Amino acid sequence: MPAWPEHVIWWHVYPLGFVGAPIRDGVDPDADPVHRLDRLDPWLDHVIELGLNGLLLGPVFASETHGYDTVDHLRIDPRLGDTADLDRLVSAARGRGIRVLLDGVFNHVGRGHPAFRDLREDGPSLFRGRWVDGRFEPEVFEGHDALVALDHASADVVDLVVEVMCHWLDHGIDGWRLDAAYAVPSSFWAQVLPRVRERFPDAWFLGEVIHGDGPQIVRESTIDSLTQYELWQGIWHGMSDGNLFELSHAIERHDELLSTYAPQTFVGNHDVSRIASAVGADLVPHALAVLFTVAGTPSVYAGDEFGWTGVKEERLGGDDAVRPEFPARPDEVDPDEGILRVHRELIALRRRKPWLWRAHTDVIEVTNTAIALRTAVGDDAVVVALNIGDEPVSLPVADGRQLVTGEGAPADGRIELGPRGWAVLEA
Repeated sequence: MPAWPEHVIWWHVYPLGFVGAPIRDGVDPDADPVHRLDRLDPWLDHVIELGLNGLLLGPVFASETHGYDTVDHLRIDPRLGDTADLDRLVSAARGRGIRVLLDGVFNHVGRGHPAFRDLREDGPSLFRGRWVDGRFEPEVFEGHDALVALDHASADVVDLVVEVMCHWLDHGIDGWRLDAAYAVPSSFWAQVLPRVRERFPDAWFLGEVIHGDGPQIVRESTIDSLTQYELWQGIWHGMSDGNLFELSHAIERHDELLSTYAPQTFVGNHDVSRIASAVGADLVPHALAVLFTVAGTPSVYAGDEFGWTGVKEERLGGDDAVRPEFPARPDEVDPDEGILRVHRELIALRRRKPWLWRAHTDVIEVTNTAIALRTAVGDDAVVVALNIGDEPVSLPVADGRQLVTGEGAPADGRIELGPRGWAVLEA
């Protein structure tokens, strides 16, 4: 694995929503391009000002609706623009020291994909399914009839994915987020990724894995990192349900992964309710304190730094609230200044302590509504004290002596926190 992911923190963007592109209602993937992708350019300085140095882009390839029903992996979605627009964005990011990750949807495609549209019973096929009375019945992804599953046992599919990955790496991107990687056999990635690494040894591969044995998947697939949904769930469930034992358990499980890989950590993304809606704005700093002080490669979902809200719903259009259009420039946003400040302070801490990427976290003390955590390497330590309850608490902070952000002054190895109080300290 390359060394650079140890120092990257991602700003995660869903491009189609960000630029205000139409998502449904008869989108034509063969239409002339509308050059919206350049709307991201004014936001790159915002990424730097936050202290971030990675741009994790959601799907940008030609698709029928939401981007995950791809019809052409080698063409930029015309609702976003064209290849020249992406090249300019990558160049502008690189000029600021920002890495770029693209979202590769390689488990399935949309029904409008030419290889599916022109499928013949006596011809080659990239898809899983069977012919019945002259009609192909494809397997689909998780019951979504519009998403046709690729046949990962096919050498042609292996060749296709290698070609697509290398094509865009040749355009200057730094790696790939592998959408729905949990639904793809690990043996498939083990065929694809070594071939890509032969040409691009510094490429990094992040697998979207919602469930499963992470270490086994990494060992068998050669994927570099996986999304850490278990920690995300431990953070927001533990805080919203008033059960920090769940968070404690998730952190202990998180530590077990580190001997195999450093997970990709988050408290928000394009598929879940925003953290301010999940736990309430007053507990967002508590969630961020965990995110930025435990091991892993963190990401900030664009808009979370402003304290934006949005609830994902299980219905058609249920993602719209968490995938909104952004204003033309960052200075047009009216942010929650407290949440924005905490993002900056904790990202700065993470920058000062690159060893946090692979460091273990000890749970010092935990109750339903309070927890103290210590992450250390040698004599360098970061201590987190959180109170999600309505009564004051006293928590041990061990060798935490200097307040980084939050409230309170440590004395005699403890800190007093008021209701909903929190503190992050350095040794």
